[in-house]
Amino acid sequence: MGADLRVPEQILSSAKISAADLLVEVAVYLYDSERLSLGQARALVQMDVISFQKELAKRDVNIKYDVNDFEDDLSSLKDLRSQDQAR
Repeated sequence: MGADLRVPEQILSSAKISAADLLVEVAVYLYDSERLSLGQARALVQMDVISFQKELAKRDVNIKYDVNDFEDDLSSLKDLRSQDQAR
């Protein structure tokens, strides 16, 4: 289920921002406030990981990476290694 958000053109014009840039700002804010994961935030703006990370960097927002993320990455790497060895 999705929701459409409509921002009047006059508001965008007054804020000197495009609808696309406003959506990036919202995604970055939601990521920075830990309401969305990196994957969810980048999906919201339909960006690849590197492009979204560049948007975060432009705004001095650090990538949140904790022990759970590390363990998930380590598990993924082990799975990939197992799959590669099985070939």
